[in-house]
Amino acid sequence: MTQGILHGLRVIEISAFVAAPLGGMTLAQMGADVIRIDPPGGGLDYGRWPVTDDGVSLFWTGLNKSKRSVAIDITTTQGRELAQALITSPGEDAGILLTNFPARGWLDHDALRARRADLIQLTIQGDHLGGSAVDYTVNPRVGVPYLTGPAAHEGPVNHVLPAWDLITGQMASVGILAAERHRRRTGEGQHIKLALQDVALASLGHLGFIAEAQRGVERPRYGNDLFGAFGRDFVTRDGERIMVVGLTLKQWRSLCVAIGMTAHVEQIAQQRGIDLDREGDRFQARDDIAGFVAAWVGSRTVSEIAAIFDSHAVCWSRYQSVKELVERDTACSEANPMFRTVQQAGVGSVLSASVPLDFGTGRLPAQPAPPLGEHTAQVLSQVLNMSAAEIERLRSARIIGA
Repeated sequence: MTQGILHGLRVIEISAFVAAPLGGMTLAQMGADVIRIDPPGGGLDYGRWPVTDDGVSLFWTGLNKSKRSVAIDITTTQGRELAQALITSPGEDAGILLTNFPARGWLDHDALRARRADLIQLTIQGDHLGGSAVDYTVNPRVGVPYLTGPAAHEGPVNHVLPAWDLITGQMASVGILAAERHRRRTGEGQHIKLALQDVALASLGHLGFIAEAQRGVERPRYGNDLFGAFGRDFVTRDGERIMVVGLTLKQWRSLCVAIGMTAHVEQIAQQRGIDLDREGDRFQARDDIAGFVAAWVGSRTVSEIAAIFDSHAVCWSRYQSVKELVERDTACSEANPMFRTVQQAGVGSVLSASVPLDFGTGRLPAQPAPPLGEHTAQVLSQVLNMSAAEIERLRSARIIGA
């Protein structure tokens, strides 16, 4: 069997919701042995929507693929001691903790480091002070809801995609790998803190939002327009809606040639005294450009447009629902080597994605999420060298789950 690029690395994950489970799953899908610890009845996110008719969380199964699941009652002293032993277990590839639970009490870094001096612990928190936050509270603070939605809309528009959670999850996996490399070179462990709000603030800074505001500019909403270049949604003759983008010069020129717009844009440029080879000038003239594009798109069906656009390498896409994506888009199917169909316990047959990274050595195929507590006895035996009798006593005392 193919071994993942992180084969041999062991990470203990104690987590809930998006960022930390995503970080752990990313490592697991690259071959790390990621052991998630949950209470015997399931943690905070075990029933998170969406769910099946039987109440099985598609959210939980989606974010815990390729991991091993251990069920320990961490509300008990003995259960916490057991979890600490797993976190600080020996081995140069072990001693790594990923969590979004507060680093205090039994998860206090100094307490854990007393058991293993080179411990790597990455704690995801809401803000840099350790406060609580989620995407739906971070976004209002950083201004995103006032940039989202139709141009004439009043009031905030919340974004349904948890962008900061997703970025934080990926940064968590990067942070652990960076710390593990540092430990290999120096022998030193460390406590890494990663704040969801800081990820959002850093991202806004990287993209120029903060510098723009410092210059006194309050950016308005632009609806579905691509800010700073040309891009807009249009309706086809058969009622489909498409997005057309001319961001790069190549994309822009391909669009002009494909729809016969070259002479028209030259006229616009001459009349307005601008250069439409510059993306900012295209944004300023977006309404004049869009009028021509709308007429061209509105007189053709989406299949006719697809043939012309694809032959000219135009950057475009058809709007579709998630259901349509799953039912008819080959990118979301086993035709894409990232996907394969797995049998997920409690759910059934599910199209499941592996890690998007396509290494030259190959990537591991997608694996289902484990049933809660499936690997409890296996992990306690392998990692802590516990006997079957010891494990059974813990189970009888309800310190561990099945």
